[in-house]
Amino acid sequence: MEPVFEKLVAIEPVSLIPSAEEELKQYAKKVVMYPDIPADDEEIARRIGDADGVLVSYTSQISREVMDQCPNIRYIGMCCSLYSEASANVDIASAREKGIQVLGIRDYGDRGVVEYVVYQLVRILHGFDCPMWESEPLELTRLKVGIVGLGVSGTMIADTLRMMGADVSYYSRTRKPKKEAEGIGYLPLNDLLERSQVVITCLNKNVVLLKEEQFKKLGNRKILMNTSIGTASDRDELKKWLSCADNLFCCDTEGALGDPELLGRNNVICMGVSVGRTRQAFELLSKKVLDNIKNFLGKEV
Repeated sequence: MEPVFEKLVAIEPVSLIPSAEEELKQYAKKVVMYPDIPADDEEIARRIGDADGVLVSYTSQISREVMDQCPNIRYIGMCCSLYSEASANVDIASAREKGIQVLGIRDYGDRGVVEYVVYQLVRILHGFDCPMWESEPLELTRLKVGIVGLGVSGTMIADTLRMMGADVSYYSRTRKPKKEAEGIGYLPLNDLLERSQVVITCLNKNVVLLKEEQFKKLGNRKILMNTSIGTASDRDELKKWLSCADNLFCCDTEGALGDPELLGRNNVICMGVSVGRTRQAFELLSKKVLDNIKNFLGKEV
């Protein structure tokens, strides 16, 4: 089989497993994998050079300026979640103008996120290696949990917590009649925040729903957990809410927290790692990245 890309460049670490990196050689005459993150657009353009295929992760941007300097590009593979054109770290509109195909992936690290939510709630409610939430250990049974955003990961979290006995409701831009028929009730956002003991945000990148009004409705003596790629909350309002010591905020990364100054607070639990980045997630990511390349090249997947 004759390779189709003249040169395929991964401009930064893209989390492919070794066998997937090896398979790339089937689809390009030359493959270049950079082991570090480029400092700026100039370095990104230098790395791409005359390549016609580019791979990028979530840590760098590919701007119009970069594309202008690299006229041979005809394919950009995002080895990270692509939820919308507006939130993408590739200027997809400019790519479309230039006839460059951009393909991304999604839904590859969700199981690790679900495991994190259960782990975090159980340790807080039981007081395992952290202060117990109430005066005696609690189960998830009958815990009032509100899920904000019922996409793939939000649905998996809702299903898992409901299976374990929690009283789960949700808010989403679009209603989910099937989940409602299964017993996961819909509530308007402010009603959900007011009702829930625990609120879990599962939103797309750059979507901020919790602002001043919402934090007032949320009130105090609550657990807020963010599993979104971004912050999901207005930073200043989150800081105000955390000024009450009875409130607890949990997340996996500093990006999900949004403000590194909050890291030292007793009522902030930030794991400092992306909980979706597991061996299984990298295997699934690799498969989806390769499938996109094969689809672009017109090969049978």
